[in-house]
Amino acid sequence: MVSLSTTPVLLRQDLSSLLSVTPAMARLLPLAVLASPLLPGAMAWGSMGHAAVAYIATNFVAPETKSYMQQLLGDTSDDYLASVSSWADSYRYTTEGAFTSTFHYIDALDDPPASCGVDFDRDCGPTGCIVSALANYTTRMLTPSLSLEQRQIAAKMVIHFTGDIGQPLHCENLELGGNGIAVEFAGASTNLHAAWDTNIPQSISGGSGLAVAKTWAANLSTEISAGDFKSAAKCWTQGLSLADPQDMALQWATESNAFVCTVVLPEGRAGVEGLDISGAYTTSAQPTVSMQIAKQGYRIGQVVGCHCRRDCLNPGEAVCMSG
Repeated sequence: MVSLSTTPVLLRQDLSSLLSVTPAMARLLPLAVLASPLLPGAMAWGSMGHAAVAYIATNFVAPETKSYMQQLLGDTSDDYLASVSSWADSYRYTTEGAFTSTFHYIDALDDPPASCGVDFDRDCGPTGCIVSALANYTTRMLTPSLSLEQRQIAAKMVIHFTGDIGQPLHCENLELGGNGIAVEFAGASTNLHAAWDTNIPQSISGGSGLAVAKTWAANLSTEISAGDFKSAAKCWTQGLSLADPQDMALQWATESNAFVCTVVLPEGRAGVEGLDISGAYTTSAQPTVSMQIAKQGYRIGQVVGCHCRRDCLNPGEAVCMSG
């Protein structure tokens, strides 16, 4: 397993959405500048998307799991998961947390749309990646000998990275996970990564903020319980094993990466670069975004449930459909 280095490294993801910083400039900015409070923190799925993922998880945990996680996180409100869902994004901008900047993604060196795929040995760099980080913090969350603070941090990381890994461009190397692919959304300049993080999710939810996230999560939870996702959800936790969290995370990354070829860049970068993608492209992408938000929220609920019970799920005999 890749060692999770404590050496600060430059940030990779979402840099082009910071003020007017271009992708080329982002590669050159020192960490001290990127950590400046003048720069807003851009987040995978956006803070609203991460909160929606967390609220979905909240809707699918057993009462004993809810009590355990509320105690672990020191929050007895119903927002106990949502309130920490973007903590890891803030932490990476601090001096103390700078070493975690590469933990939010894995650079799949594939060739979309011709071929997609994740190879852990090839794609997870020496400072770690989302697959190794999710595995490491899952293990740390399960380690009772660690201090309460260390297990709290681990839980916050697991909640966040389980959301991150569902965003296809967090499992892709091309142009810094799409940060270097300039697009427009409803006439405003942005980049493909930022559009998938924020614009497309908000086009579904109708806005931002915790209240919007909670409503969207409630709607998606209904789809999981009794709607379009009911059959698929039975298969979303196949392979969930706290005994081998790295394999689990690699499966999730590979699954997300496949959407880069089929949904994110089906016509290659030429199909989106310099274009306004707020119309037909977004309409085509919305079902995948909704499914990934729902899926990762449901998975968080099962991961923390397994943690609370100190076991893992039995995948049973279900036959999984694609997605």
